[in-house]
Amino acid sequence: MNRITRVTRHIPNGITLLNLFSGSLSIVAAFEGRLELAGLLIIISGVLDFLDGFTARLIGAYTQLGKELDSLSDVVSFGVAPAVILYHMLRQSIGISDCHGIFEGYFILVIPFLVAVFSSLRLGLFNIDERQTSSFIGLPTPANAFLIIGLVFGANSSWSGLFNPIVGSPVVLIFLAILSSFLLVCELPMFSLKIKSLKPSLAYKQLTFLAGAVVFIAIFQKAALSIIIVWYIVLSTIYYLWDKLINKDFQS
Repeated sequence: MNRITRVTRHIPNGITLLNLFSGSLSIVAAFEGRLELAGLLIIISGVLDFLDGFTARLIGAYTQLGKELDSLSDVVSFGVAPAVILYHMLRQSIGISDCHGIFEGYFILVIPFLVAVFSSLRLGLFNIDERQTSSFIGLPTPANAFLIIGLVFGANSSWSGLFNPIVGSPVVLIFLAILSSFLLVCELPMFSLKIKSLKPSLAYKQLTFLAGAVVFIAIFQKAALSIIIVWYIVLSTIYYLWDKLINKDFQS
């Protein structure tokens, strides 16, 4: 293997490490109270997460190291980082001052970190689950992270009246932490967003999702992210129930 080839095959790993770097900066930004910046850095991590896989496929540079790095980076960028953002939203909604926290008796603040725990579990399960080669079982960690950071963008947009009751309610935020943790590891099949054909009969799920996403972006603009992820979850649930109904009718 020549020197250029040895360097080239590690390009995807370099992109993966940039994902990790961006996720780490997101955590710092969240602890400094700059939640929108923290959310933006998670989106950058999401783009890098797509690019590392795309680059690996493009140049045929799949490695076991790359697989391990990808999961480790995703735990930070899409598990720990959104958990810290949710932690700050929860403490703000309760009105806890900066000089108080978990170790001063506010144990309720540990709940957002369920997202980090179940994100790690979800990524581990994904790596060993042979059913998830062309679709997902449970909510992918990037989508779950986008669901959380979308609340930050929504609360700082012209649609803040819709989002402030959510980010300002400790009960809702705690429910969100528990629900999103469940969605990460539940057995709900969720379709892949990769479009392998433009034929509506083959790509109707992806095309329906994209059509809805475009409408939501046109209406809500920067506040659309959480709504788009909810749209994805709802569509996946509808298609799952529809497929079960069709299969049941076919078997009967």
